[in-house]
Amino acid sequence: MVYNMCSSIIKFEVIDVPIPPGANVIIGRSHFIKTVEDIYEALVTHVPNIKFGLAFNEASGKRLIRYEGNDEELVKLSIDVARRIGAGHIFVLYIRNAWPINILNVLKNIQEVVQLIAATANPLQVLVAETPQGRGIIGVVDGYTPLGVETDEDKNERHLFLRKIGYKK
Repeated sequence: MVYNMCSSIIKFEVIDVPIPPGANVIIGRSHFIKTVEDIYEALVTHVPNIKFGLAFNEASGKRLIRYEGNDEELVKLSIDVARRIGAGHIFVLYIRNAWPINILNVLKNIQEVVQLIAATANPLQVLVAETPQGRGIIGVVDGYTPLGVETDEDKNERHLFLRKIGYKK
């Protein structure tokens, strides 16, 4: 879709983000080339057996897609998604052997990380706006529309599930 606003053309694009079986993806904004090494160090020291692929789009200088990781499939996938999003100062992080809940606070505490946009294993779409200057993420569609409100039985299932997997006592 294309809009012409104040003599500037704005294009909108929906980027489908694939999620391989057993993986989650985290997408965020960061502001400095040091992001790649700092996220790498935070992940391997916080969750020693984590498998991941990370890509970071520079917004100035050489404007490269910087990357790291210890899982070739996830590294390639993160680079591909970062390239298709095409926005500067964003990162795409795929993980296995960990859940986002295990690392979100660690990521939030990295000095370069400005914002976490999505953390999910659900079907994900990234909404991108493009101006003559470049591209930017304007939002995400994470999963599907709710089908209703939980019942007492659903609440009980939720409570039992969280205790079964050890997140609640």
